Amino acid sequence: MIAFAVMVAGALGAVTRFVVDGAIRRRWPSTTPWGTFAINVSGSALLGVLAGLVVFHGAPHDWQLVFGTGFCGGYTTFSTAAFETVRLGQQEDRWRSAAYAVGTLVASVFACAAAVWVVWLV
Repeated sequence: MIAFAVMVAGALGAVTRFVVDGAIRRRWPSTTPWGTFAINVSGSALLGVLAGLVVFHGAPHDWQLVFGTGFCGGYTTFSTAAFETVRLGQQEDRWRSAAYAVGTLVASVFACAAAVWVVWLV
């Protein structure tokens, strides 16, 4: 039953990623992939909230599987971020490519850590 729930949550995460990315691209058209950036940072924050709930507040460990592995795994897309980083570099914009790669990593780790910290405080 858990495996099925993980699959459904993963599918919902992937659909949510598609919708969010499309909305951001329509609202803020740019050669910088802000949609992927926002998805990875928000997904990392969501994973931090989930981890904090499980570790500090006794939420069921199955939540980690279903929402963490399933939804967040389907929602976040670091492989796309890597592809888009390379694409930016191929467009002769290596500084923006490096800034995007480092910014995505730093912002995602910070968002996750901040979310865990906030849940710990609550």
